[in-house]
Amino acid sequence: MKLLPRRLWTSLWIAVLLLLIGETSIAQQGMNSGDRETVRQMLRDAREAVKKNYYDTKYHGVDLDARYQQYDDRIKAAPSLNEGMRLVAAFLSGLKDTHTFFVPPSRPYRFDMGYRMKLIGDTAFVSRVRPGTDAEQKVHPGDEITAFDTYSVNRGDFSDLSYSFNALMPQPRTELDLRDPNGATRHVSVDSKMRQGRKTLNIADSSADIDDYIRQEEEEDHLVRSRFLEVGDVAIWKMPEFNLDDSQVDHGFDIARKHQVLILDLREDPGGYTNTLERMVGNVMDHDVKISDRIGRKVLKPQLAKSVGGHAFKGKIIVLVDSQSASAAELFARVMQLENRGTVIGDRTSGSVMEAMHYSYEQGLQTVIAYGFSVTEADLIMKDGNSLEHAGVTPDVVLLPTPQDLASGRDPVLARAMEMAGVKMDPADAGKLFPFEWQPL
Repeated sequence: MKLLPRRLWTSLWIAVLLLLIGETSIAQQGMNSGDRETVRQMLRDAREAVKKNYYDTKYHGVDLDARYQQYDDRIKAAPSLNEGMRLVAAFLSGLKDTHTFFVPPSRPYRFDMGYRMKLIGDTAFVSRVRPGTDAEQKVHPGDEITAFDTYSVNRGDFSDLSYSFNALMPQPRTELDLRDPNGATRHVSVDSKMRQGRKTLNIADSSADIDDYIRQEEEEDHLVRSRFLEVGDVAIWKMPEFNLDDSQVDHGFDIARKHQVLILDLREDPGGYTNTLERMVGNVMDHDVKISDRIGRKVLKPQLAKSVGGHAFKGKIIVLVDSQSASAAELFARVMQLENRGTVIGDRTSGSVMEAMHYSYEQGLQTVIAYGFSVTEADLIMKDGNSLEHAGVTPDVVLLPTPQDLASGRDPVLARAMEMAGVKMDPADAGKLFPFEWQPL
């Protein structure tokens, strides 16, 4: 079972997969009667997935059937496929649950805006800019984003905004209102970079499609690999996802046990597998630990981490988190606090902590449209009686990079962690330890 974060876990079907949306700009593509019925079926499937599996049978007070009827009527009048699928997503958003959402069909192209946005505290900034894009000439790390396509950007809306523009409605151009680190304001239009793919993928018959699929998988695996640095008595483990099996987790702690201090960098880690979380906790505790009570439709067993006993890492633990640390990453950080086992530093975490499963659906016979839904199956209650959902983890040491830090590539959070570990390091040098890697276009 997975703790599914806002990242979309999708699968490529072993069949002929015709992608629902085939045009470069889908905002202007209308819906014929067949397309409209396809989207209405997606809405019916969304209702079914929630009714059968959602952990709260009262749906937080939402009248699910009445809401379904409302959104079905709106889809009947929707002007485009884009708007229709946005309405399917909006139907689920009424539950206000970070782990219950629509996973739309894949598209035969990918837009990259050329920059990354990040919340620091309650303010959004440009955090990175991809070389060779239109964004490189127009936006810069450290620019505060005061409006994104006319929308205000804040902590309450950030994840929904990112989901909408990255998954539901990727755009060939974005409009930004910016304030630079010196206080000057400007408005820019940034053209996204597009990678065109195949409109149909036949990985049953086409070796080219198989090779393309394998290459994409390898690229993604490379980007989310764990990275390690050893500096004197300090081991630094940058963990992009909770995607490791037991042997991989144990290997990481084999490295850590050679040192007195482990700095575990969970910044921008969206979470992942529950068994990875349990093995991580078990490798730092000398006794079994209850991570959380699982509250669902029926009585569920608590989530437990079994200690590895004498092999557990006994040194000092410092956990780095930020606003993009989510799900399993948040649970690990909070367990370290509740068990007085480690110190957490950085920014308040995402507050996206539920236990969910992905449910796959398809329409069509020879031409298959594949999509799905992440549905929460359990709320997770920590040792202190609280849920982290919509609350997040407040670090023991709150430390936020400044716009100037972003602009110059400094990492004051990792530098502070190194100082706490007994190693003096300049924030500029800390910022160079783990170079950012862009996904190939």
